[in-house]
Amino acid sequence: MPTRREYICIVCGRKFPQGQGIVIKRAGIELAFHSKACLAKFFRLFVERIDEKEFKKAARELIREFEEARRARMKQKII
Repeated sequence: MPTRREYICIVCGRKFPQGQGIVIKRAGIELAFHSKACLAKFFRLFVERIDEKEFKKAARELIREFEEARRARMKQKII
């Protein structure tokens, strides 16, 4: 029987099993958060420290994607 992996939250240090919490893997870095509160704490600090130009570009792109998805869902509901 395969064993489940255990993660350690990078914010608070709490251990949690695979399948719980939030784990993001990107650019060879693994970010593990045991709760959405820890993710929010990390995200707030990350946003404050990231280069403004990079942040503005990425934020605008994501806002546009979410707006388009929201409009598409609204069109489906009307029909």
